[in-house]
Amino acid sequence: MWPNERKDYLRNPDRRFFGRIDRRLFTNFDWTLIILVTLLSAIGLVNLYSATHHSEIASKFQLHLLWLVVGFVLMMLAFAINYQHLENAAYGIFIGVAVLLLATLIIGYVSHGARRWLYVGPLRFQPSELAKIALVIALAKYLSANRPGDNFRFKDLGAPFAIAGAPILLVFLQPDLGTAVMLFLITLSMLLFVGIRWPTLLGLSTGGALFSAFSYFFLLRDYQRERILTLFFPDRDPLGTGYHIRQSKIAIGSGRWLGKGWLEGTQAKLQFLPEHHTDFVFSVLGEEWGFLGGAVVLILYFALIAWCLTIAMRSKDNFGALMSVGLTALLFWHIFINIGMVLGIMPVVGVPLPFLSYGRTNMLTVMISIGLLLNISSRRYIF
Repeated sequence: MWPNERKDYLRNPDRRFFGRIDRRLFTNFDWTLIILVTLLSAIGLVNLYSATHHSEIASKFQLHLLWLVVGFVLMMLAFAINYQHLENAAYGIFIGVAVLLLATLIIGYVSHGARRWLYVGPLRFQPSELAKIALVIALAKYLSANRPGDNFRFKDLGAPFAIAGAPILLVFLQPDLGTAVMLFLITLSMLLFVGIRWPTLLGLSTGGALFSAFSYFFLLRDYQRERILTLFFPDRDPLGTGYHIRQSKIAIGSGRWLGKGWLEGTQAKLQFLPEHHTDFVFSVLGEEWGFLGGAVVLILYFALIAWCLTIAMRSKDNFGALMSVGLTALLFWHIFINIGMVLGIMPVVGVPLPFLSYGRTNMLTVMISIGLLLNISSRRYIF
């Protein structure tokens, strides 16, 4: 899909509003988006308190609250800066983040066998999270300026895949399979929005299947292959690689329709459920609030994604539309993969759940993404 015959306002911006805050940004503020984000953030706080208050990680709740406040500040900054400036700076931002990814491989902090973090003074962050936004901006710039006469063919895909390939490779080498897959899915989502010819799409699907098989046998590490095998054979190692998924299913299933009640979950309280404040935080929600609580959260996520797609369709320029699609894909794939992971229908790849999981860099990345979506939504009225 591509906005038909849409005028590219970026080529002739209205200088009266370019580079400064116009009061109509606040008059036309997207309250629907901010209400959805606030509701999900509030649910995340309530759920994370229950997941952490009884254990040695109780301080994670205070840290999550702190980073949520910082995230809202960054969200408003991302909202205030005219997103059109990002088109001119897109490749610079992308190269800067690529340098951070390369530095992570060389001097990054090692934890659990992976080199994914960089220190800046006392702060530790993951450049791979920032790479998601940088990739969206860079691809939006390229695709908005290089639209083919028809849908994309193989010859048109070289540059987009080259842009995406650099961060994907650097992240894969850390190793961080979950984020590498996320970057690829964001790229694919943006290309599908622009349009790919059916023969090309069929060829890509075939090539992707063959490459996946090659990767499984020759590129993935042993523990990554074990996670994939566990997905299809969950009982092959119930106390090892299958432990996380088994305990997650037990937690969600024991919640039944209405749950055990807030603070009454036992899987997290008794330390049976690993990573219950990060990757498996939805399992805590399912145990304590049951099917009804999980359904409410999923409905809110569905409304959020649907509204973000509406922002993309209403955007007044191609760059804004493509950036909206990329940021929406960023949110959607996090939600889809994490929920699938805790339900045991996808392998455990360490993807956090937006607004609910503890994680500072991911929280800031998600809030900046929301700020940019607010930016695009509000500025459609002031061109």
